[in-house]
Amino acid sequence: MVCFRFLVDQSRKLISIKQAAGICSRCGGGASVGDMMTINRFCYVPFYWKSWKAIICTFCGAILKSYI
Repeated sequence: MVCFRFLVDQSRKLISIKQAAGICSRCGGGASVGDMMTINRFCYVPFYWKSWKAIICTFCGAILKSYI
């Protein structure tokens, strides 16, 4: 099972970002809305990707809420 962990990879990529009203509940920084993309890869070949929106803190980078 240890070898299988190195063959599968998941990465998140921020595509675009827009300012939003609100503050982060963790650090008090500003919030923004971003278009995110999740890419799953098997042996470095992407086989599944999904686009979604998320509210992100501009200071600490935490994902506060996600929308599919």
